[in-house]
Amino acid sequence: MALHSRFAQRIHRRYESILTLLPPGCPGPAELKVTFTQLKAQGQSCANALRITRQLVVLRLLTLDCEQQLALAQVTQSMTDLAEFALNEALTEAQMALDQTHGAPMTPQGQRAQVWIVGMGKLGARELNVSSDIDLIYIYDEDGETAGNDTGRNRITNHEYFAKVVRAVYALVGDTTEHGFVFRVDLALRPNGNSGPAAVSLDALEEYLHVQGREWERFAWLKSRVVAPTDSVLSGATQALRKVVMPFVFRRYLDYNVFDALRILHRQIREHSVKRSAGHPERANDVKLSRGGIREIEFTVQLLQVVRAGQFPELRTRPTLSALPRLVRAGLMLAPAAANLARAYVFLRQLEHRIQYLDDQQTHVLPTQDQDLNWIAHTMGYETSQQLLGQLDAHREIVAQEFDKLLGGPNPQCKGCQSIKPTDAIQTMDELLPQLGESFRQRLDAWRAHPRVLALRDEARVRLWRLIARTAQWVKEGTVTEEAAVRLTDWIESLLRRESYLALLWERPNVHERLLRLLGAARWPAKYLMLHPGVIDELAGADIFYERFNPQEFETDLDHRRQALMGTGEDDEEALLNLLRRAHHAEVFRTLARDVEGKLSVEQVADDLSALADAVLRITTRWCWSLLKKAHRPEPQFGIIAYGKLGGKELGYGSDLDIVFVFDDEDENAPEIYAALVRKLINWLTVKTGEGDLYEIDTALRPNGNAGLLITSFKSYANYQQQRGSNTAWTWEHQAMTRARCVLGDTSLHERFDAVRQVVISAPRDESSLRAEIAAMRERMARAHPDKPGQFDIKQSAGGMIDAEFVMQFLVLSQSGAHPELMANAGNIALLERAETLGLLPQGLGHAAASAYRTMRQIQHKARLDETPSHVPTESLQAERNAILALWQHVFTSAH
Repeated sequence: MALHSRFAQRIHRRYESILTLLPPGCPGPAELKVTFTQLKAQGQSCANALRITRQLVVLRLLTLDCEQQLALAQVTQSMTDLAEFALNEALTEAQMALDQTHGAPMTPQGQRAQVWIVGMGKLGARELNVSSDIDLIYIYDEDGETAGNDTGRNRITNHEYFAKVVRAVYALVGDTTEHGFVFRVDLALRPNGNSGPAAVSLDALEEYLHVQGREWERFAWLKSRVVAPTDSVLSGATQALRKVVMPFVFRRYLDYNVFDALRILHRQIREHSVKRSAGHPERANDVKLSRGGIREIEFTVQLLQVVRAGQFPELRTRPTLSALPRLVRAGLMLAPAAANLARAYVFLRQLEHRIQYLDDQQTHVLPTQDQDLNWIAHTMGYETSQQLLGQLDAHREIVAQEFDKLLGGPNPQCKGCQSIKPTDAIQTMDELLPQLGESFRQRLDAWRAHPRVLALRDEARVRLWRLIARTAQWVKEGTVTEEAAVRLTDWIESLLRRESYLALLWERPNVHERLLRLLGAARWPAKYLMLHPGVIDELAGADIFYERFNPQEFETDLDHRRQALMGTGEDDEEALLNLLRRAHHAEVFRTLARDVEGKLSVEQVADDLSALADAVLRITTRWCWSLLKKAHRPEPQFGIIAYGKLGGKELGYGSDLDIVFVFDDEDENAPEIYAALVRKLINWLTVKTGEGDLYEIDTALRPNGNAGLLITSFKSYANYQQQRGSNTAWTWEHQAMTRARCVLGDTSLHERFDAVRQVVISAPRDESSLRAEIAAMRERMARAHPDKPGQFDIKQSAGGMIDAEFVMQFLVLSQSGAHPELMANAGNIALLERAETLGLLPQGLGHAAASAYRTMRQIQHKARLDETPSHVPTESLQAERNAILALWQHVFTSAH
C-alpha cells in the first residue's frame, strides 16, 4: 500500500541497496545514530549522510503509518528526533570547521561562548510532521571575540562567528542537493524577522522582547525549546534563556489583550488562504489553514495558555494534545469539547501526513486525483473517499464552532458600540453624557481630560469608551444600577495602566455585567477588587454561582501548580507566596460573588471561608516544612488549634485567624525546629507581596498569652488547659475553648485535642461563681462599648449578639458534664436550639433567641459588606432584641 506514494517509489529506486541500513522498527535516536555512522563509514559526507538518513526515516514512517497505523505521537516524535539529531551533528561539524579558521568564540571571562539553536513551533513542541519546515532561532550567550587560529590570526567577533555558524548549519541541513534536503529551514521568527541578524545575543534578545516584542511573538515563543546542542540542555545552561522568554510569553496578570492580536493574525491567515485559493478551488480544502483546520485548534489552545498560564503554571506545556486535558483540569474548557478537539487534531494531523507522503511536499491541501484521495482514505481505515470527506467535514465543523466561541469576537449587546473609532470617541461621549444620570455623568465628564485616559493607546481608549457605552445602555435598560456604574468607573480609573482589564471586560460581556452587579451590591466587593483586580476573571465561569468551595480540589490544584513551577525551576519562595495568594484571593472572590448573588446563606459563607482558611493553613504548613532547613522528618508532628471565628467556623471576609501552635515531637531539638517552622509559617501568611497578603494572625490565646512561648508542646498545652500545675488557664480561656477545634495535625493529635477540650468543657464548676465571673466580664465589655443615643449596636448592646454568645458559653461550661450534647462545636444557633431541646431553656426561648441571633448575624454581615456600622435605630429589631434579653434574663438574672 505504501508504494502508491510517488515519494516512496523514488526512494526505493534510488536507495534500494541501502534501505536496510536503518534498523527495523520506528526510528529513534539510537537508530538514527547507527544509520548515520554507517553512511559516514561508506564515505558519505556529513551533509549527504544526513539527507540519506532523512529519506530512509520518512520512508519507514510512511510504511509503518499507512500499513500498520503507527500512532501519531510516534510519527511526530521520530521526525523531531531526526531534526534534533541533524541539528546537533550539523552544529558540531560547523563549529569544528570554524574553530580551525577563527578559533573558539570566547566570553570576557575567558570561557567558550555558547550558541543555542531554539526550535520554534512544531519542532519546539515535538510535533513535527513528515514534510515540515523547521523554524529556528539562534541565540548566543555572550558577546566577545574568537581566540584566533593556531597563529593567533583571523579573529572575528562572536557575532560574526555565530552568523557563520548559522550559514554553515543551513547549508548542511537546509540546502537541496542531489540527495534532497534534511529539513527546509525558516529563520523568519528571529528578532526583527528576515531583516534582523542571523544570530542574536541573549542580552539583545531580552531587550528586543521587552521593547519591541509583539503579541503574536508570544504565541511563537510559547512552544520554543533549545534543541541543540544537547550538552547545553542537559547541563542546565539554557535556563538563562528560559528566564528571558518566560516573562515575555506568560504575564503575571490575566492578559486579554492577546485576543485582538490573535484575531488579527488569524484573519490575515484566512485572507491569505482565500487569495491562494482564488481561481484554484482545489486549494480551499486546506486541512491546516481552512476553517476548522489544524491552525484553529492550535490557536484555541495557545490563546487560553497565553492568557492564563502566567498565573496557572500547570498550563505551561508545548504539545497541543498535552495542553487540552490541562485546560479541562483548570476549568477553562469542558471535557467533551477538549475530547472533540483532541480527536479532530489527531485526525487532521494524520490526514496531513498522508497528503505529504504522496510527493514529500510541504502541502496541506487535499489532492484532487481520485486515486490519491482513495489511497488516503484506505490508509486511514475508510472504505471510500466519501466517508473520509464526511468525517473531515464533521471534525472541521466542531473545531470551527469551538474556535468561534472563543475568538469570534465579543457580542457587545450594545447598538453602536463596535462603530466607535479613535477619531470620534470624544464626540461619541459628548452625545452619550446628556443621557446619563447626574453622578455617572459627572464622573465620566472628568475623564475626558484625565491624564491617564489621554495617555491610553488609541485602541485602548476606544475599548474604554465602548465599555462605558455598553454600561450606559445597561443602566438605561435597568439591567444594572447607576451606583454600580459609578463604582465601575472608580475601579477602572485605578487600573488604566493595565489595559488587559479593559480587554477582558470587552471580550467577556457576561463578566462585565456580573462585575457591575457585584459592584452595585455593596462597597466591600469594590474595595476587594481594587486590591485584587485579577480575580474578576473568575466571573467568566458558567458554574461559579452553583458551586461550593472544595478544599481537596483547592489543595490538589495548588500542589499541581507548585509541581509545574518546580519543573521549570521557578519555585522560589516569592513565586510560591504569590501562588498561594492568587489562589486564596480567587476563592474568597468566588464566595463573595455567590454571597452577593444570594446563592449562599450567611452560615454557608462562613463555612466556606473557614474551610478555605483551614486549607490554606494545611498547604502553607506543608510547603514551609518542605523548605525548612532544620526539618528532621518527612512530616512534622505539629498542630494548629483554631479559636474564635475560625474555631467556630464563623469566619468573615478579612477576619483575623486566632490560632495556637503546638508540637508533639520527642526530638531533643523539637522546640527549636518547630519555632523556626512557626516563624516561617506566620511570615508566609502575613507578609505583603505584590499579590497582597493572606491573613492577619493573632496568637494571644496561647498559654500565658503574649507573654508565653510562640509554640509549646501539646503536653504542656493540655496541662495548662486542664489546670494541672501552677500555670493554668483563666475562665475566659475556657470560654474560648468552647469554640476551639484542631485544624491541623495527624489523627492522633486531633483525637487528643478533642479529649482535652471535652475534659475542660465538662469539668465540674461552681455555677454561681462561673455565672458571676461571666456576667462581670460582660459588664466590663458594655462599659467599654457604651450605646450611642437612639442606636442599637447589633453586637455590643444589651440584647445583642454578645449576650447570646455569653449565655451559650455559660451553658456549655456549666452543663456539658450532665449534657454531653452541648460539647459539639456546632455554633451558637444550633446550640441554642439544642439547649431548649435538653430542657435547659423554657419552651420557645431557645428557638426565639436562635432566630434573633441569625437575623442579627445577617444584618451584621450585610453591614460589613457595605462597610457601614452595624447599628440600627433603637426601635428596630425590637422582637429580636427582646428575645435575647429574655434569654439573658432567664440564665443570668431571674432564676438566680
